[in-house]
Amino acid sequence: MSKKLFILIALLLVSVLLSLFVIDYLALRKEPMPDGKVVVVSDEASGGAVGGENAVVDFEVEEFATRLRVPWSIVFTSENRILVSQRPGSIVQIVDGEMNSSPLITFPEVSSRAEEGLMGLAVDPQYSSNKRIYACLAYSSGDGLKIKVVSLQDQGSVLTVSGQVLADVPAAQFHAGCRLGFGPDQKLYISTGDASQRDLAQKADSLAGKILRVNSDGTIPSDNPFPSSPVYALGLRNSQGFDWDENGNLYATDHGPSVFDGPAGGDELNLIKYGSNLGWPLVSHEKTRSGLESPLLVFTPAVAPAGLVSYSGKVLPQYRNNLFFALLRGEGVMRVEIDEKDPSKVKNYQKILSSYGRIRDIVESPSGVLYFATSNTDGRGDPREGDDKIYRLTPR
Repeated sequence: MSKKLFILIALLLVSVLLSLFVIDYLALRKEPMPDGKVVVVSDEASGGAVGGENAVVDFEVEEFATRLRVPWSIVFTSENRILVSQRPGSIVQIVDGEMNSSPLITFPEVSSRAEEGLMGLAVDPQYSSNKRIYACLAYSSGDGLKIKVVSLQDQGSVLTVSGQVLADVPAAQFHAGCRLGFGPDQKLYISTGDASQRDLAQKADSLAGKILRVNSDGTIPSDNPFPSSPVYALGLRNSQGFDWDENGNLYATDHGPSVFDGPAGGDELNLIKYGSNLGWPLVSHEKTRSGLESPLLVFTPAVAPAGLVSYSGKVLPQYRNNLFFALLRGEGVMRVEIDEKDPSKVKNYQKILSSYGRIRDIVESPSGVLYFATSNTDGRGDPREGDDKIYRLTPR
């Protein structure tokens, strides 16, 4: 064999191996999850039943509100009144199914050049007496982009800023978080992204890449896992959804790497434990390491999980205590059934509601109706007539 032929063959082999590596790294060989298919994770746990033994109630999807501007978070102050944060910087209300075109409040300082902006909302557990709402937003400072959480006073036709709960959280145009929610313990939980600086997620003195836990006034609870720190859990890349089941277990979604910071895919559903380390960026995808929590589910190719709700089953009893989380890139909603005897074990999961494009948030009304919001006008979707919209699942 001549030297030139040997070199040519060697180059061809290297090219093939490199191509296979790139395909694997970008997760191009794996097919997206089929719509509607129920994936059984544990036959023994599921017993062959989807949704448990509760009565099955059929539902239909009803258009509820239209022409929103990148709706990010939906909250209810009552069954008939909804507040919606729009990423460009305003909060609007929908009363008795009618949206008021005049915002309740607009934040002129909001930065919304890319994925960041006005994001999570939460209603105070004592709202009936104090009328407080909480909002998370990105803003520019002398030290770059930051995240802050503010408290708002709800005066019916207007919201006013009444205080600052948290500020100076590292942020970026990508991986900015930021979901808000009050836990069963009446504490305010805040998810933050790693601000496109992956190492911050493991730094105990940084608030980036974490789930934070504070009192409603921003002070640090004395029983937090890390003394004098708002950090409740660390090692997250960009969590945009979390909720508690009826037993008080906290579940959260997280975005996996996007090639520039690791192999594509690896989106996660996690059980968040007190003081736990979810591993980013030390591990991702199916990799594990002692002392780090492993995800309950990993999705490759990426589905870009966002808002999450643990459903009470008031209207659709077959889905009681199932998790539902919105999919942006995956364009749909993932339904996950957890083993009622083991909160760390998934029985089955299923992708549903795949005809509406990118979905950012899914929530439950006080009466038990599920609502979800699209995100087709966020610059990455394919806007349709009337987008963005809010839909709801109503019994037939």
